[in-house]
Amino acid sequence: MGASCRKTCPCVETLRARLSGDKNAGGGAEEDQEDQQRGEEREAAPAGDTDLGCPAIYKAVFSYRSRDEREMSFREGDLFEVTSREGDWWAVRKVDPDGRALGSGYVPGNFLKWEESVDAQPWYFGNMSRFEAQSHLMCPQNKNGAFLVRLSQKGHVGYVLSVKQSRVKHFKVFQSDTDFWVEKEHVFCSLADLVNFYQSNQFSTREPLGQPCKRMEPHPADLSKATVDEWELPKEEFTLQEQLGSGYFADVYRGLWKNQINVAVKIIKTDSELNHQDFHREVQILKGIRHRHLISLFAICTASPPYYIITELMQKGNLLSFLRGSEGAGLEVGSLIDMASQVANGMSFLEENKSIHRDLAARNVLVGENYICKIADFGLARIIKEPFYITQDRKIPYKWSAPEAISHGRFSNKSDVWSFGVLLYEIITHGGAPYPALSNQEAYQKVASGYRMPCPSSCPNFIYSLMLSCWHAEDAHRPDFKELYDQLCTINSYDI
Repeated sequence: MGASCRKTCPCVETLRARLSGDKNAGGGAEEDQEDQQRGEEREAAPAGDTDLGCPAIYKAVFSYRSRDEREMSFREGDLFEVTSREGDWWAVRKVDPDGRALGSGYVPGNFLKWEESVDAQPWYFGNMSRFEAQSHLMCPQNKNGAFLVRLSQKGHVGYVLSVKQSRVKHFKVFQSDTDFWVEKEHVFCSLADLVNFYQSNQFSTREPLGQPCKRMEPHPADLSKATVDEWELPKEEFTLQEQLGSGYFADVYRGLWKNQINVAVKIIKTDSELNHQDFHREVQILKGIRHRHLISLFAICTASPPYYIITELMQKGNLLSFLRGSEGAGLEVGSLIDMASQVANGMSFLEENKSIHRDLAARNVLVGENYICKIADFGLARIIKEPFYITQDRKIPYKWSAPEAISHGRFSNKSDVWSFGVLLYEIITHGGAPYPALSNQEAYQKVASGYRMPCPSSCPNFIYSLMLSCWHAEDAHRPDFKELYDQLCTINSYDI
């Protein structure tokens, strides 16, 4: 997107010329359509690599206050040269528009965007579903005319312009090898040109586009750079607030780290010898797993019992309570399907990494802003090297478990798929209880005899068919999570 960025951000040319030593730096390199379509891949290019071989310049899209002496504080719009990347944390040199160094340190990489990529535009929101876009745009701080450009999660669609016009409307952005357009009579050489035009001219028989949609500030993947490798932290750094929930293995509290960062604190109960094993099992799994739809582990406190697990805090709580509340009860089927697809996406990642959950249910999925769902509670999880994991442990959730898990203690990704079918039932019924009026033993006996829950009222037929495929008696005939995710994205009744 070099050409369009040079039009909208002329200060970058001066900076690039200063850093590269090329007084004639600039020019009108044509935009690369593939890079436009895969903005995230351009963003991931090695530091220092640009189309002219000059140092890559990144712009802060949010302000950040340092949490550690090795980190840098910065303001939105500050410019950086990235010198190296260490996972989610980047070593940077802060520079002024003339290229003079102003300092160096570590920053969270998700707060910066490559200045010459579409990602740096305030209106570009990257890969995003229709329903997440609607949730962003319908926030009260966005007035009519607020808009964003996103990359549809349906691979064949491409870019979409989503606009708030009393309700949110979505317009496909068509493109050829060189051009972009929404209306055939107005064709542009870049997304930036298209947006600039419609901010000044009537769009789709209405007023021009207004202000870009307000962004939600991202969160660093860790409490600080210092905690990336130092997982063990003293309890004294955490302040407990109200209790959020209680489970078989632990109680969960809202908390603060150093009185400034919101966290969730899981306190492991100490009344069982198995607790230490379960605790370390959960920690080892969470340490190695990072995904947008899986809860992130920040730290542990094990100097003395009770042990703490510190994770990110999801503001809307667990999915079961959310669905049963007033906000969840008001969601339409499309939004419910989107939430289910997020869970399937996270479980697909676990599946690829040969991990099983063993307790997948709405109570163990957490909901954040814009209805982002993340799978939590790995207290029963196992990393598997073989397709099946066999255990004699009987502390299993009967009504969510596959028949082979109950009868033979045999768990696999396909038993997780069975549980996902029950989770689909919970979601589509806004938190309805599975097998109502049946005891655990009665539910198991009926399922083992071939019984399956009937289609809930107002449940679309294609969703019920998906549930039934998850509940196939033969685990080999159940779909895997990648298939489920693809089907949930495909069967959505919306085209975009």
